[in-house]
Amino acid sequence: MTEMTTPDLGPQTRIVARLAEGVTDEQLTAPTPCPEYALHNLLGHLVHLAIAFRDAGRKDLGATTDTSPTAAVPDVEPGWRAALPTALDELAEAWRDPAARTGETRAGGVTLPGAVAAAVAVDELVVHGWDLARATDQEYEPDPDALRAAHGFLLAAAQDPTRGGGIFGPVVPVPDDAPLLDRVIGLSGRDPGWKP
Repeated sequence: MTEMTTPDLGPQTRIVARLAEGVTDEQLTAPTPCPEYALHNLLGHLVHLAIAFRDAGRKDLGATTDTSPTAAVPDVEPGWRAALPTALDELAEAWRDPAARTGETRAGGVTLPGAVAAAVAVDELVVHGWDLARATDQEYEPDPDALRAAHGFLLAAAQDPTRGGGIFGPVVPVPDDAPLLDRVIGLSGRDPGWKP
């Protein structure tokens, strides 16, 4: 396996936090590109994944890092508007420590090399940022470094015969000359043309 390099997560976590800030209470029941998630579920997932990957970066292993994301459908809790940006800031800070990318850690109940967990975190932030923007009709320009890292990660995952295609579902074919974001979204198993 080639060495994975991941960028500072701060620029992408700030983009996701800004998108979440733009969500109105009336939009919380809106559909998202994740068929099983309404917007309030997607936001709950973002809170949980930010906490889980923060703790994975800190190597603070326990309930937050051992729970599979498919164990239950997530939901927002009271106070999520404050909890999400805080958890996202802490996630970015945890992965700024070079020790976070060394050795092994856990996330979603899976033991991973630290460098792989960092790549998964970048991918989650880029793809779910797109989900959030699409569901709420907001403009979305992910951090360019995070976008390139997510593309490399998803491309490798899609080509791994043991993975059975994209991590989030079968790869959606996208032209080679499409914008990089569209190619990332297709590799994640989503249709870049999705609209609510």
